[in-house]
Amino acid sequence: MDVVFSVIMLLYQLVSGGGTGDETASKSHLLTSLLTSATAQQPSTGTTGEAVPGQNASAQKKDPQPDAPKVKGIYLTAHSAGGSRLDTLLKLLDDTDLNSMVIDVKDDVGYITYPTTNPELLKYGTPKKYIRDIGALMTKLKEHDVYPIARVVVFKDTVLARSHPNLSFRHKDGSVWQNGKKDSFVNPYIKEVWDYNIAVAKESVKLGFKEIQFDYVRFPEGFENKADSLVFDKTKESRVDAVAGFVKYAKQQLEPLGVRVSVDIFGYAASVPAAEGIGQDFVKISKYVDVISPMVYPSHYSTGWYNVKDPDKDPYTIIKGSMIDTHKKLDPIGSFKPIIRPWIQDFTASWLGKGHYIKYGKAELDAQIKALKDTGVDEYLLWNAGNKYTPGVIY
Repeated sequence: MDVVFSVIMLLYQLVSGGGTGDETASKSHLLTSLLTSATAQQPSTGTTGEAVPGQNASAQKKDPQPDAPKVKGIYLTAHSAGGSRLDTLLKLLDDTDLNSMVIDVKDDVGYITYPTTNPELLKYGTPKKYIRDIGALMTKLKEHDVYPIARVVVFKDTVLARSHPNLSFRHKDGSVWQNGKKDSFVNPYIKEVWDYNIAVAKESVKLGFKEIQFDYVRFPEGFENKADSLVFDKTKESRVDAVAGFVKYAKQQLEPLGVRVSVDIFGYAASVPAAEGIGQDFVKISKYVDVISPMVYPSHYSTGWYNVKDPDKDPYTIIKGSMIDTHKKLDPIGSFKPIIRPWIQDFTASWLGKGHYIKYGKAELDAQIKALKDTGVDEYLLWNAGNKYTPGVIY
């Protein structure tokens, strides 16, 4: 059955895939090896050739949180969740139809954001006391009827890369590769990395989080241009299969715990065949998750997307176009189609330069939410890195 599914996906991509304007990763190519994934492999191989764990050809994807609300949430850093700003953000949820918080439990640097004595986490992770009392935080969220989502940054992990260079990408002199922002990534081919991040997720479930949101589920941007010059372990799997293999394995491991699994993905991924450079295939990843969260910030689209000269200045058109593409991409997988819950923009992208951006406020948030509603999407998350959200928006 999975061979047939793969062929259908390939044909679908050949017919409908395409797009321009990828500003963060090279344009992707169509998959050329879908038919090779029919044979079941062990999880460590990263293969995606098996059926969805726990499901047969006639099964339906089942939501492990069927009583969950339609999520409308905000992002919180661990500093906000563990500090005085938490009360302000809780009041925002109390006073509006927002009902969820996405909280860093493993952050963009790679730190575990609360004290832990779990040996599985301490073997590779470095805890911080950003959230000094994680139990008290979870109690407070429950008191305010907040749907809690744990954000786990997976393969962008400078802390782990520096402490265990063998799990990362190295230069030929043995030094750990880093990007222009001094960030390092760990290797998606290595099962130890998978298991460490899943251990973080499992502890998050024990703490009371209802959903695990995996972010940076990919190789570094532009990896296809640097892979040949770096030293790292790999299998015969493609980058796409390595990344999708992690997602499938994570879902399999977390499924018995009754927790939702979600993945953040580049917004443009819905509009191109597959971002093979970074290993992200929108359809393959979506097949294995309960929720997919494309990051469709208008500021992150370049000139020409959806026939808009300055995408940041036309949030309605960009969001609507991206959601139409998302539905087209995912409709063919039928019952395996996940909940679509995009990240939308609640920040001003002044770095785009004068004339290419606008100040984001209530009107721009309203336009994005209307575009979602007009395309049949009723869940969303607001991103602001500083956790300062626009007042007066009707959610």
